[in-house]
Amino acid sequence: MSLFVKKPLSKLIAEAADSEKGLKRTLSAGNLVALGIGAIIGAGLFVRTAAAAAQNAGPSVTIGFIVAAIGCGLAGLCYAEFSSSIPIAGSAYTYSYATMGELIAWIIGWDLILEYAVGAATVGIAWSEYLNNLLVNVLHWKAIAYEWCHSPFEISTTGIHGILNIPALGIVTLLSLLLIRGTHGSAVVNDIIVITKVTIVILIIIIGWGFINPVNHEHYIPIASTYTDSQGINHHYGGIMGILGAAGVVFFAFIGFDAVSTAAQEAKNPKKDMPIGILGSLAICTILYILFAHVLTGVATVNDFRTSGKEASVAYAINKYMIGYAWLGKLVTVAILAGFSSVILVMLLGQSRVFYSMSRDGLLPGVFGTVHSKYKTPYKANLITLVLVGIFAAFVPGDIVGDMTSIGTLFAFMLVCAAVIIMRKTNPEMPRQFKTPLVPLVPILGILVCGAMIFGLGWTNWARLIGWLLIGFVIYFGYSRFNSKMRNPDKN
Repeated sequence: MSLFVKKPLSKLIAEAADSEKGLKRTLSAGNLVALGIGAIIGAGLFVRTAAAAAQNAGPSVTIGFIVAAIGCGLAGLCYAEFSSSIPIAGSAYTYSYATMGELIAWIIGWDLILEYAVGAATVGIAWSEYLNNLLVNVLHWKAIAYEWCHSPFEISTTGIHGILNIPALGIVTLLSLLLIRGTHGSAVVNDIIVITKVTIVILIIIIGWGFINPVNHEHYIPIASTYTDSQGINHHYGGIMGILGAAGVVFFAFIGFDAVSTAAQEAKNPKKDMPIGILGSLAICTILYILFAHVLTGVATVNDFRTSGKEASVAYAINKYMIGYAWLGKLVTVAILAGFSSVILVMLLGQSRVFYSMSRDGLLPGVFGTVHSKYKTPYKANLITLVLVGIFAAFVPGDIVGDMTSIGTLFAFMLVCAAVIIMRKTNPEMPRQFKTPLVPLVPILGILVCGAMIFGLGWTNWARLIGWLLIGFVIYFGYSRFNSKMRNPDKN
Protein backbone atom coordinates (compact mmCIF):
# COMPACT_ATOMS: atom_id res chain seq x y z
CA MET A 1 0.00 0.00 0.00
CA SER A 2 0.98 3.63 -0.44
CA LEU A 3 3.25 5.35 2.06
CA PHE A 4 0.56 8.02 2.20
CA VAL A 5 -2.32 5.71 3.16
CA LYS A 6 -4.78 7.60 5.35
CA LYS A 7 -6.44 6.38 8.50
CA PRO A 8 -10.23 6.43 7.90
CA LEU A 9 -12.15 8.93 9.97
CA SER A 10 -14.65 6.22 10.91
CA LYS A 11 -11.84 4.17 12.45
CA LEU A 12 -10.60 7.15 14.49
CA ILE A 13 -14.09 7.86 15.84
CA ALA A 14 -14.58 4.18 16.66
CA GLU A 15 -11.34 4.18 18.64
CA ALA A 16 -12.43 7.30 20.49
CA ALA A 17 -15.71 5.57 21.44
CA ASP A 18 -13.97 2.43 22.67
CA SER A 19 -13.84 3.58 26.26
CA GLU A 20 -13.75 0.09 27.79
CA LYS A 21 -10.32 -0.70 26.39
CA GLY A 22 -9.14 2.87 25.98
CA LEU A 23 -8.12 5.66 28.32
CA LYS A 24 -10.39 6.78 31.14
CA ARG A 25 -12.37 10.01 30.61
CA THR A 26 -11.84 12.05 33.79
CA LEU A 27 -10.92 15.60 32.67
CA SER A 28 -13.36 18.53 32.71
CA ALA A 29 -13.08 21.78 30.75
CA GLY A 30 -11.65 23.43 33.87
CA ASN A 31 -9.03 20.69 34.19
CA LEU A 32 -8.06 21.19 30.54
CA VAL A 33 -7.73 24.98 30.90
CA ALA A 34 -5.55 24.44 33.97
CA LEU A 35 -3.57 21.79 32.07
CA GLY A 36 -2.91 24.30 29.31
CA ILE A 37 -1.92 27.07 31.73
CA GLY A 38 0.27 24.57 33.56
CA ALA A 39 2.14 23.81 30.34
CA ILE A 40 2.37 27.41 29.13
CA ILE A 41 3.38 29.45 32.19
CA GLY A 42 6.88 28.37 33.13
CA ALA A 43 10.38 28.95 31.84
CA GLY A 44 9.12 31.14 29.02
CA LEU A 45 7.52 33.78 31.20
CA PHE A 46 10.16 33.95 33.92
CA VAL A 47 13.26 33.58 31.73
CA ARG A 48 12.58 34.32 28.06
CA THR A 49 10.87 37.69 28.66
CA ALA A 50 14.07 39.32 29.95
CA ALA A 51 16.17 37.58 27.27
CA ALA A 52 13.98 38.92 24.46
CA ALA A 53 14.00 42.43 25.96
CA ALA A 54 17.79 42.40 26.29
CA GLN A 55 18.65 40.92 22.91
CA ASN A 56 15.85 41.99 20.59
CA ALA A 57 13.10 44.41 21.47
CA GLY A 58 13.52 46.26 24.76
CA PRO A 59 10.10 47.28 26.12
CA SER A 60 8.43 46.33 22.81
CA VAL A 61 8.86 42.69 23.81
CA THR A 62 5.15 43.05 24.65
CA ILE A 63 4.49 43.42 20.91
CA GLY A 64 6.63 40.31 20.33
CA PHE A 65 4.31 38.45 22.70
CA ILE A 66 1.33 39.65 20.67
CA VAL A 67 2.89 38.41 17.40
CA ALA A 68 3.69 35.01 18.93
CA ALA A 69 0.19 34.83 20.41
CA ILE A 70 -1.36 35.53 16.99
CA GLY A 71 0.57 32.61 15.49
CA CYS A 72 -0.44 30.35 18.37
CA GLY A 73 -4.04 31.57 18.26
CA LEU A 74 -4.40 30.81 14.56
CA ALA A 75 -2.99 27.33 15.11
CA GLY A 76 -5.10 26.97 18.27
CA LEU A 77 -8.31 27.51 16.28
CA CYS A 78 -7.26 24.65 14.00
CA TYR A 79 -6.35 22.43 16.95
CA ALA A 80 -9.74 23.16 18.53
CA GLU A 81 -11.63 21.99 15.42
CA PHE A 82 -9.72 18.73 15.24
CA SER A 83 -9.69 17.92 18.95
CA SER A 84 -13.47 18.44 19.21
CA SER A 85 -14.18 16.48 16.02
CA ILE A 86 -11.64 13.66 16.50
CA PRO A 87 -11.46 13.31 20.30
CA ILE A 88 -8.62 10.81 20.43
CA ALA A 89 -5.10 10.88 21.85
CA GLY A 90 -2.20 11.78 19.58
CA SER A 91 -2.67 15.46 18.77
CA ALA A 92 -1.07 16.60 15.48
CA TYR A 93 0.10 13.04 14.75
CA THR A 94 -3.49 11.73 14.66
CA TYR A 95 -4.79 14.67 12.63
CA SER A 96 -2.02 14.26 10.05
CA TYR A 97 -2.71 10.52 9.72
CA ALA A 98 -6.36 11.21 8.83
CA THR A 99 -5.63 13.96 6.32
CA MET A 100 -2.14 13.64 4.80
CA GLY A 101 -1.27 9.99 5.19
CA GLU A 102 1.00 7.70 7.16
CA LEU A 103 4.44 9.02 6.18
CA ILE A 104 3.50 12.60 7.08
CA ALA A 105 1.94 11.31 10.31
CA TRP A 106 5.19 9.52 11.16
CA ILE A 107 7.20 12.68 10.45
CA ILE A 108 5.02 14.77 12.75
CA GLY A 109 4.92 12.08 15.44
CA TRP A 110 8.71 11.85 15.39
CA ASP A 111 8.91 15.63 15.31
CA LEU A 112 6.68 15.93 18.39
CA ILE A 113 9.39 14.17 20.41
CA LEU A 114 11.38 17.39 20.01
CA GLU A 115 8.55 19.30 21.66
CA TYR A 116 7.52 16.94 24.42
CA ALA A 117 10.43 14.66 25.40
CA VAL A 118 13.30 17.04 24.65
CA GLY A 119 11.27 19.94 26.02
CA ALA A 120 10.56 18.08 29.27
CA ALA A 121 14.24 17.21 29.69
CA THR A 122 15.33 20.79 29.02
CA VAL A 123 12.90 22.20 31.58
CA GLY A 124 13.97 19.47 34.01
CA ILE A 125 17.54 20.75 33.77
CA ALA A 126 16.33 24.31 34.39
CA TRP A 127 14.35 23.01 37.39
CA SER A 128 17.59 21.64 38.82
CA GLU A 129 19.28 25.04 38.50
CA TYR A 130 16.46 26.88 40.27
CA LEU A 131 16.34 24.26 43.02
CA ASN A 132 19.84 25.35 44.03
CA ASN A 133 18.65 28.96 43.95
CA LEU A 134 15.82 28.01 46.32
CA LEU A 135 18.15 26.13 48.68
CA VAL A 136 20.70 28.96 48.90
CA ASN A 137 18.72 32.20 48.61
CA VAL A 138 15.36 31.26 50.13
CA LEU A 139 16.02 28.46 52.61
CA HIS A 140 19.64 29.52 53.28
CA TRP A 141 20.83 25.92 53.06
CA LYS A 142 23.91 24.52 51.38
CA ALA A 143 23.80 24.14 47.60
CA ILE A 144 23.92 20.72 45.97
CA ALA A 145 27.49 19.88 44.93
CA TYR A 146 28.24 20.96 41.35
CA GLU A 147 29.13 17.46 40.17
CA TRP A 148 25.71 16.09 41.23
CA CYS A 149 23.56 18.72 39.53
CA HIS A 150 25.35 19.02 36.17
CA SER A 151 26.02 16.73 33.23
CA PRO A 152 29.43 15.13 32.53
CA PHE A 153 29.90 17.58 29.65
CA GLU A 154 29.84 20.64 31.91
CA ILE A 155 32.74 22.18 33.86
CA SER A 156 32.44 24.88 36.51
CA THR A 157 34.51 28.06 36.53
CA THR A 158 36.67 26.43 39.22
CA GLY A 159 37.35 23.36 37.09
CA ILE A 160 34.87 20.93 38.68
CA HIS A 161 33.46 18.35 36.24
CA GLY A 162 29.80 17.41 36.36
CA ILE A 163 28.88 13.75 36.85
CA LEU A 164 25.09 13.40 37.02
CA ASN A 165 22.18 15.83 37.27
CA ILE A 166 20.36 14.11 40.11
CA PRO A 167 17.66 16.80 40.74
CA ALA A 168 16.66 16.84 37.05
CA LEU A 169 16.42 13.05 36.97
CA GLY A 170 14.52 13.09 40.26
CA ILE A 171 11.79 15.51 39.20
CA VAL A 172 11.26 13.68 35.88
CA THR A 173 10.96 10.37 37.75
CA LEU A 174 8.55 11.73 40.36
CA LEU A 175 6.20 13.30 37.80
CA SER A 176 6.30 10.22 35.55
CA LEU A 177 5.21 8.01 38.44
CA LEU A 178 2.45 10.49 39.25
CA LEU A 179 1.18 10.24 35.66
CA ILE A 180 1.15 6.43 35.85
CA ARG A 181 -1.15 6.60 38.89
CA GLY A 182 -3.75 8.41 36.79
CA THR A 183 -4.42 11.52 34.72
CA HIS A 184 -7.09 12.83 37.10
CA GLY A 185 -4.75 12.74 40.10
CA SER A 186 -2.07 14.42 38.02
CA ALA A 187 -4.58 17.07 36.97
CA VAL A 188 -5.44 17.82 40.60
CA VAL A 189 -1.75 18.35 41.42
CA ASN A 190 -1.42 20.49 38.31
CA ASP A 191 -4.46 22.59 39.37
CA ILE A 192 -2.79 23.39 42.71
CA ILE A 193 0.46 24.36 40.99
CA VAL A 194 -1.38 26.55 38.46
CA ILE A 195 -3.28 28.43 41.18
CA THR A 196 0.00 29.05 43.03
CA LYS A 197 2.03 30.41 40.14
CA VAL A 198 -0.80 32.42 38.56
CA THR A 199 -1.42 34.08 41.93
CA ILE A 200 2.25 35.09 42.15
CA VAL A 201 2.28 36.37 38.55
CA ILE A 202 -0.77 38.53 39.32
CA LEU A 203 0.89 39.82 42.51
CA ILE A 204 3.97 40.85 40.50
CA ILE A 205 1.78 42.68 37.98
CA ILE A 206 -0.29 44.50 40.62
CA ILE A 207 2.55 45.41 42.99
CA GLY A 208 5.12 46.04 40.24
CA TRP A 209 2.81 48.46 38.40
CA GLY A 210 3.46 51.03 41.13
CA PHE A 211 7.24 50.73 40.61
CA ILE A 212 7.25 51.29 36.83
CA ASN A 213 9.74 54.01 35.87
CA PRO A 214 8.31 55.90 32.84
CA VAL A 215 11.88 56.56 31.64
CA ASN A 216 12.29 52.85 30.87
CA HIS A 217 9.35 53.03 28.45
CA GLU A 218 10.27 56.31 26.72
CA HIS A 219 11.62 54.54 23.64
CA TYR A 220 9.07 51.74 23.58
CA ILE A 221 10.21 50.53 20.15
CA PRO A 222 13.98 51.16 20.10
CA ILE A 223 15.69 52.43 16.97
CA ALA A 224 16.91 49.52 14.84
CA SER A 225 20.49 48.49 15.61
CA THR A 226 22.63 45.43 16.28
CA TYR A 227 23.31 44.00 19.72
CA THR A 228 26.21 41.58 20.33
CA ASP A 229 25.74 39.37 23.38
CA SER A 230 28.40 38.00 25.75
CA GLN A 231 28.92 34.98 23.49
CA GLY A 232 29.67 37.14 20.45
CA ILE A 233 26.33 36.43 18.74
CA ASN A 234 24.73 39.34 16.88
CA HIS A 235 21.01 40.08 17.28
CA HIS A 236 18.67 42.48 15.49
CA TYR A 237 17.72 44.98 18.22
CA GLY A 238 14.83 47.41 17.89
CA GLY A 239 12.61 48.15 14.92
CA ILE A 240 10.48 45.58 13.11
CA MET A 241 13.22 42.94 12.96
CA GLY A 242 13.80 43.27 16.69
CA ILE A 243 10.11 42.68 17.39
CA LEU A 244 10.03 39.64 15.07
CA GLY A 245 13.17 38.33 16.72
CA ALA A 246 11.56 38.79 20.13
CA ALA A 247 8.48 36.91 18.89
CA GLY A 248 10.70 33.96 17.97
CA VAL A 249 12.39 34.05 21.38
CA VAL A 250 9.21 34.33 23.46
CA PHE A 251 7.40 31.74 21.32
CA PHE A 252 8.96 29.24 23.70
CA ALA A 253 6.73 30.81 26.36
CA PHE A 254 3.61 29.61 24.51
CA ILE A 255 4.72 26.05 23.91
CA GLY A 256 2.35 23.69 25.68
CA PHE A 257 -1.20 24.78 24.86
CA ASP A 258 -1.30 22.17 22.09
CA ALA A 259 -0.47 19.49 24.68
CA VAL A 260 -4.09 19.85 25.81
CA SER A 261 -5.13 18.16 22.56
CA THR A 262 -3.15 15.03 23.44
CA ALA A 263 -5.58 14.47 26.33
CA ALA A 264 -8.68 14.52 24.08
CA GLN A 265 -9.40 10.85 24.73
CA GLU A 266 -9.46 11.54 28.49
CA ALA A 267 -11.85 14.52 28.36
CA LYS A 268 -15.36 14.00 29.73
CA ASN A 269 -17.02 15.96 26.92
CA PRO A 270 -14.33 16.54 24.28
CA LYS A 271 -16.58 18.28 21.73
CA LYS A 272 -17.28 21.06 24.22
CA ASP A 273 -14.30 20.88 26.56
CA MET A 274 -11.38 20.73 24.09
CA PRO A 275 -11.97 24.14 22.40
CA ILE A 276 -12.45 25.69 25.86
CA GLY A 277 -9.26 24.07 27.15
CA ILE A 278 -7.09 25.07 24.19
CA LEU A 279 -8.35 28.58 23.46
CA GLY A 280 -9.14 29.43 27.10
CA SER A 281 -5.65 28.63 28.36
CA LEU A 282 -4.06 30.49 25.46
CA ALA A 283 -6.18 33.61 26.00
CA ILE A 284 -5.54 33.76 29.75
CA CYS A 285 -1.80 33.31 29.34
CA THR A 286 -1.52 35.91 26.57
CA ILE A 287 -3.13 38.59 28.76
CA LEU A 288 -0.87 37.69 31.70
CA TYR A 289 2.23 37.68 29.46
CA ILE A 290 1.62 41.14 28.01
CA LEU A 291 0.93 42.71 31.42
CA PHE A 292 3.89 40.91 33.02
CA ALA A 293 6.30 41.98 30.26
CA HIS A 294 5.08 45.60 30.47
CA VAL A 295 5.70 45.68 34.23
CA LEU A 296 9.07 43.90 34.10
CA THR A 297 10.53 46.18 31.41
CA GLY A 298 9.15 49.21 33.25
CA VAL A 299 10.63 48.27 36.62
CA ALA A 300 14.13 47.31 35.40
CA THR A 301 16.29 48.58 32.54
CA VAL A 302 17.40 46.72 29.44
CA ASN A 303 20.97 47.01 30.69
CA ASP A 304 19.95 45.14 33.86
CA PHE A 305 18.82 42.22 31.74
CA ARG A 306 22.09 42.27 29.80
CA THR A 307 24.40 42.29 32.83
CA SER A 308 23.90 41.36 36.49
CA GLY A 309 20.18 40.71 36.08
CA LYS A 310 20.62 38.25 33.25
CA GLU A 311 20.10 35.23 35.49
CA ALA A 312 16.96 34.99 37.65
CA SER A 313 15.92 38.30 36.08
CA VAL A 314 12.52 38.61 37.74
CA ALA A 315 13.83 38.07 41.27
CA TYR A 316 16.70 40.47 40.48
CA ALA A 317 14.31 43.22 39.36
CA ILE A 318 12.19 42.81 42.47
CA ASN A 319 15.14 42.82 44.88
CA LYS A 320 16.81 45.84 43.25
CA TYR A 321 13.90 48.13 42.50
CA MET A 322 10.83 47.00 44.47
CA ILE A 323 12.04 48.04 47.92
CA GLY A 324 10.21 46.32 50.76
CA TYR A 325 9.09 43.35 48.70
CA ALA A 326 11.98 40.94 49.19
CA TRP A 327 9.41 38.32 50.19
CA LEU A 328 7.96 38.53 46.70
CA GLY A 329 11.39 37.82 45.21
CA LYS A 330 11.51 34.61 47.24
CA LEU A 331 8.01 33.66 46.17
CA VAL A 332 9.08 34.09 42.53
CA THR A 333 11.67 31.36 43.00
CA VAL A 334 8.96 29.09 44.37
CA ALA A 335 6.67 30.03 41.47
CA ILE A 336 9.38 29.24 38.93
CA LEU A 337 9.95 25.79 40.44
CA ALA A 338 6.21 25.17 40.51
CA GLY A 339 5.91 26.44 36.94
CA PHE A 340 8.69 24.21 35.71
CA SER A 341 7.13 21.22 37.48
CA SER A 342 3.75 21.64 35.79
CA VAL A 343 5.41 22.17 32.39
CA ILE A 344 7.35 18.91 32.79
CA LEU A 345 4.17 17.14 33.91
CA VAL A 346 2.18 18.17 30.83
CA MET A 347 5.09 17.48 28.44
CA LEU A 348 5.50 13.97 29.85
CA LEU A 349 1.73 13.47 29.49
CA GLY A 350 1.84 14.64 25.87
CA GLN A 351 4.80 12.43 24.91
CA SER A 352 3.35 9.26 26.41
CA ARG A 353 0.02 9.85 24.59
CA VAL A 354 1.76 10.34 21.25
CA PHE A 355 3.73 7.11 21.81
CA TYR A 356 0.46 5.40 22.79
CA SER A 357 -1.28 6.46 19.56
CA MET A 358 1.66 5.51 17.32
CA SER A 359 1.84 2.10 18.99
CA ARG A 360 -1.87 1.46 18.45
CA ASP A 361 -1.27 2.10 14.75
CA GLY A 362 1.67 -0.34 14.64
CA LEU A 363 4.27 2.34 13.91
CA LEU A 364 5.92 1.66 17.28
CA PRO A 365 6.13 -1.64 19.21
CA GLY A 366 2.98 -2.74 21.07
CA VAL A 367 4.56 -2.13 24.48
CA PHE A 368 3.98 1.62 24.01
CA GLY A 369 0.21 1.04 23.78
CA THR A 370 -0.31 -1.09 26.90
CA VAL A 371 -2.93 0.41 29.25
CA HIS A 372 -2.79 -0.30 32.99
CA SER A 373 -5.74 -2.46 34.09
CA LYS A 374 -6.40 -0.36 37.22
CA TYR A 375 -5.21 3.17 36.45
CA LYS A 376 -6.22 3.17 32.77
CA THR A 377 -3.03 4.97 31.76
CA PRO A 378 -0.40 3.96 29.14
CA TYR A 379 2.00 3.11 31.95
CA LYS A 380 4.64 1.37 29.83
CA ALA A 381 4.77 4.37 27.50
CA ASN A 382 5.18 6.52 30.61
CA LEU A 383 8.07 4.34 31.82
CA ILE A 384 9.82 4.38 28.44
CA THR A 385 9.35 8.14 28.28
CA LEU A 386 10.82 8.35 31.78
CA VAL A 387 13.95 6.47 30.67
CA LEU A 388 14.45 8.57 27.52
CA VAL A 389 13.79 11.93 29.18
CA GLY A 390 15.68 10.90 32.32
CA ILE A 391 18.84 10.02 30.39
CA PHE A 392 18.76 13.34 28.58
CA ALA A 393 18.04 15.32 31.76
CA ALA A 394 20.76 13.58 33.75
CA PHE A 395 23.60 13.49 31.23
CA VAL A 396 23.15 16.24 28.59
CA PRO A 397 23.58 20.04 29.06
CA GLY A 398 20.36 22.01 28.70
CA ASP A 399 21.69 24.34 26.00
CA ILE A 400 22.53 21.55 23.53
CA VAL A 401 19.10 21.45 21.95
CA GLY A 402 18.83 25.25 21.69
CA ASP A 403 15.71 26.18 19.77
CA MET A 404 14.95 22.67 18.51
CA THR A 405 11.91 22.47 20.78
CA SER A 406 10.49 25.63 19.20
CA ILE A 407 11.16 24.56 15.62
CA GLY A 408 9.56 21.17 16.22
CA THR A 409 6.46 22.79 17.67
CA LEU A 410 6.13 25.37 14.90
CA PHE A 411 6.43 22.62 12.29
CA ALA A 412 3.59 20.74 14.03
CA PHE A 413 1.45 23.89 14.06
CA MET A 414 1.93 24.36 10.31
CA LEU A 415 0.88 20.79 9.54
CA VAL A 416 -2.25 21.04 11.70
CA CYS A 417 -3.25 24.26 9.89
CA ALA A 418 -2.77 22.52 6.53
CA ALA A 419 -4.73 19.49 7.79
CA VAL A 420 -7.82 21.61 8.51
CA ILE A 421 -7.93 22.82 4.90
CA ILE A 422 -7.52 19.27 3.59
CA MET A 423 -10.17 17.81 5.91
CA ARG A 424 -12.69 20.48 4.93
CA LYS A 425 -12.24 19.40 1.28
CA THR A 426 -12.13 15.62 1.78
CA ASN A 427 -14.68 15.24 4.63
CA PRO A 428 -17.07 18.21 4.42
CA GLU A 429 -19.86 16.15 6.02
CA MET A 430 -17.91 15.39 9.21
CA PRO A 431 -19.75 16.67 12.33
CA ARG A 432 -17.83 19.58 13.80
CA GLN A 433 -18.77 20.83 17.25
CA PHE A 434 -16.30 23.68 16.79
CA LYS A 435 -15.39 25.12 13.40
CA THR A 436 -12.26 27.11 12.61
CA PRO A 437 -13.58 30.43 11.21
CA LEU A 438 -12.71 31.82 7.76
CA VAL A 439 -11.20 28.66 6.29
CA PRO A 440 -8.87 28.64 4.37
CA LEU A 441 -7.78 32.19 5.39
CA VAL A 442 -7.14 31.45 9.10
CA PRO A 443 -5.13 28.23 8.48
CA ILE A 444 -3.10 29.91 5.72
CA LEU A 445 -2.30 32.85 7.99
CA GLY A 446 -1.32 30.35 10.69
CA ILE A 447 1.10 28.64 8.29
CA LEU A 448 2.62 31.97 7.24
CA VAL A 449 3.07 33.36 10.77
CA CYS A 450 4.55 30.11 12.11
CA GLY A 451 6.73 29.82 9.01
CA ALA A 452 8.04 33.35 9.59
CA MET A 453 9.03 32.42 13.14
CA ILE A 454 10.77 29.27 11.88
CA PHE A 455 12.68 31.41 9.38
CA GLY A 456 13.85 33.58 12.25
CA LEU A 457 15.37 30.59 14.07
CA GLY A 458 18.24 30.34 11.58
CA TRP A 459 19.84 27.70 9.38
CA THR A 460 21.60 25.84 12.21
CA ASN A 461 18.27 24.82 13.69
CA TRP A 462 17.04 23.78 10.25
CA ALA A 463 20.11 21.54 9.94
CA ARG A 464 19.41 19.94 13.33
CA LEU A 465 15.79 19.36 12.42
CA ILE A 466 16.78 17.68 9.15
CA GLY A 467 19.25 15.45 10.99
CA TRP A 468 16.57 14.47 13.50
CA LEU A 469 14.10 13.65 10.71
CA LEU A 470 16.70 11.48 8.93
CA ILE A 471 17.02 9.34 12.06
CA GLY A 472 13.23 9.05 12.06
CA PHE A 473 13.19 7.88 8.44
CA VAL A 474 15.63 5.09 9.28
CA ILE A 475 13.26 3.82 11.99
CA TYR A 476 10.18 4.17 9.77
CA PHE A 477 11.59 2.35 6.77
CA GLY A 478 13.35 -0.21 8.95
CA TYR A 479 10.44 -1.07 11.26
CA SER A 480 7.25 0.98 11.06
CA ARG A 481 6.24 0.45 7.44
CA PHE A 482 6.45 -3.32 7.91
CA ASN A 483 4.30 -3.26 11.07
CA SER A 484 1.80 -0.53 10.17
CA LYS A 485 -1.76 -1.79 10.71
CA MET A 486 -3.05 0.40 7.89
CA ARG A 487 -0.47 -0.86 5.36
CA ASN A 488 -0.64 -4.43 6.68
CA PRO A 489 -4.31 -5.19 7.52
CA ASP A 490 -3.42 -8.78 8.46
CA LYS A 491 -1.66 -7.40 11.57
CA ASN A 492 -4.93 -6.00 13.01
